[in-house]
Amino acid sequence: MKTRITELLGIEHPIIQGGMHYVGFAEMAAAVSNAGALGIITGLTQGTPEKLAAEIRRCRDMTSKPFGVNLTFLPSVKPPDYPGYIKAIIDGGIKIVETAGNNPQKWLPALQEAGIKVVHKCTSVRHSLKAESIGCDAVSVDGFECGGHPGEDDVPNFILLPRAAEELKIPFVASGGMADGRSLAAALALGADGINMGTRFIATKEAPVHDNVKQALLAATELDTRLVMRPLRNTERVLKNKAVDRLLEKEKTLGSQIKFEDIIPEVAGVYPRIMTEGDMEAGAWSCGMVAGLIRDIPTCKELVDRTMREATDIIRARLTGLLAA
Repeated sequence: MKTRITELLGIEHPIIQGGMHYVGFAEMAAAVSNAGALGIITGLTQGTPEKLAAEIRRCRDMTSKPFGVNLTFLPSVKPPDYPGYIKAIIDGGIKIVETAGNNPQKWLPALQEAGIKVVHKCTSVRHSLKAESIGCDAVSVDGFECGGHPGEDDVPNFILLPRAAEELKIPFVASGGMADGRSLAAALALGADGINMGTRFIATKEAPVHDNVKQALLAATELDTRLVMRPLRNTERVLKNKAVDRLLEKEKTLGSQIKFEDIIPEVAGVYPRIMTEGDMEAGAWSCGMVAGLIRDIPTCKELVDRTMREATDIIRARLTGLLAA
């Protein structure tokens, strides 16, 4: 299948594995890329530019296919060594970067001078248009269904994607609620050039996370996510657990007086305990509503091949058949 996104990124299938904290390691990215989609290493998860450089080298030993790096720009009193991360990406020969968080304009000249394609994650049409105007090569349009940070507009993909298609000139992929061939066919029908799957790729054999995490996704329904940190205007969609219940109770009790310091036990430093140690009650962790569509734990290749087969069957058989009828 050829779309503007496969042409832009030099990949076989219009599927991107989103950058996910403590999931986007070399094993994950290589498995997805070897399946013909685009694997992504999560830059800040590595901890330092030197460790990111090592992870890029490790991934190159596992795949000869294109893969990218996610770099999230966060507001911080003591920001990460972004110049160091940018240098590691360029020196590592990476040609695709997924940016997220704050406006990446400051870093675009260095990336694009190195021939790197930049795909920026956006949760609204206005932010997507801004990304287009500053020179991003593509955007990932994230609907309200997505795991992680859905923004503050609460617009689901059935509205957001057609609006993006009306306004954008650059390619874009749909993110949030993407799980299978039905997702891909629907996204294409709504104007997207491909899909970005995050949560679904966690429930794969190669995903380098504790089996408890995968089993939690299998057990979850579409009703089992919650929105936290709304009073702080830093909304995040997470999987429900005891820590999330405590966090929501704090938000209810403290109301507009709540500060980030009040919820540190539930959100700070919890990812290693969850993803590595399998402590599913340790804290809040990003999870999309798409958990309700996860039924198995395939290999990445099985998942990608099945997604492409399903999408092709829907487009060729069901939709064309409806027209013929």
